[in-house]
Amino acid sequence: MKLNNFILLLLLANISFGQFQTTGKLKGVAQNGFHEIRLSPEIRSFSKQDLSDIRIFNSKGNEIPYFIQNSTTISSDSFTEYPIISKKVEPKKSTSIIIEVPSTKNNKQLSLFIANSDAVKKYSISGSDDQKEWFGISDSQSLYDLNSASEASVVKTISYPLSTYKYLKIDFDDKKTLPINILKVGNFTTSIQTQSLDLIVPKKSATTEIPSKKETQIHILFDAPQIINQIVFEVSKPTYYNRQVVLYKKTTREIKRKSQVYEEEIASFELNSNVKNSFTIPEIFEKEIFIKIENQDNLPLTIAAVKFNQKPISIIADLDAGESYTLKTGNKNSIQPDYDLSNFKNKIGTVLPQINIYDVQHKTEVKSSVEGKSFWQQSWFMWVCIIVGAVTILFFTASLVKDLKKQN
Repeated sequence: MKLNNFILLLLLANISFGQFQTTGKLKGVAQNGFHEIRLSPEIRSFSKQDLSDIRIFNSKGNEIPYFIQNSTTISSDSFTEYPIISKKVEPKKSTSIIIEVPSTKNNKQLSLFIANSDAVKKYSISGSDDQKEWFGISDSQSLYDLNSASEASVVKTISYPLSTYKYLKIDFDDKKTLPINILKVGNFTTSIQTQSLDLIVPKKSATTEIPSKKETQIHILFDAPQIINQIVFEVSKPTYYNRQVVLYKKTTREIKRKSQVYEEEIASFELNSNVKNSFTIPEIFEKEIFIKIENQDNLPLTIAAVKFNQKPISIIADLDAGESYTLKTGNKNSIQPDYDLSNFKNKIGTVLPQINIYDVQHKTEVKSSVEGKSFWQQSWFMWVCIIVGAVTILFFTASLVKDLKKQN
């Protein structure tokens, strides 16, 4: 009985230190399929820096696989359909289609939507500006693999030498096979969109001038540790300047059993009036940072604003319409999940419906370090817990040994 109590105690201790501290709900899912869930700075601030503790659960408590997408650019393909102005079929001989191409476009490829077929088709391409005189562009090409297991049609892109003709004619050879059904013709255009960075607003920002050191110090404090990838300075005066800047944090180290606070440099850069003072820094995850500007014999800079940005990160998951989902994070004991889905990133589109996170709840309130630590954060309390735990283990071990001796 005492052994069972001991095991139960260990299980309860493990559960208490392995819970998710932050939860958020996903807004309603309107359609089945993959969705992009943008992680807000608030969610990321209460997660591990590598995001390995993030989990998604459905209403039944089942874990939903996902993968992380951290690209700051998104590519998307849009299809422009070209008019098919003529389609002529000569039975058991050939099929000819004439396509009108926008006059402003030099072209070297076409995308054909073709109804499923198991035929292999030979074709040739010619061009014209008046549909009367035709000139050869490409000859004796082949189309194959014209069927899909999941769709009723396939898309085939055919290439040819760069052309400026207003009309293109494709002649398909039907001598050995029946005609194929060309549903539509056009071209795909790829566009690149740059995602905006997420702005992180500090809880407190204080600037202090230190004439004796000829420097300006800026103290930045956030509500919770934040991911920061970029710092932007907006300087209003003077007109011309060139200053050295150091970004650092204060760290404690032990020297001869004594704690010593020192400045640990994170990054250094140069403020200059000739450039945009936007600096990409090595990713940091800090609650409190400091900025030191070396003024030399100059007057201090008049800084209108210092902005902190983080690169946007999303997670991609396959969601069901009408289902309710919960995102959980903040479990420091979690390890990176291993999902099959991560092996198929390239097969999933980059432009997906977006889902936001709302009703974010934190089980524990993060207190500012400048307000002083609570008793349970003090080192003496940790040692008391260790000692109590050790005594408890010894007590149960001694009782177990005593019970075993009685049984023998």
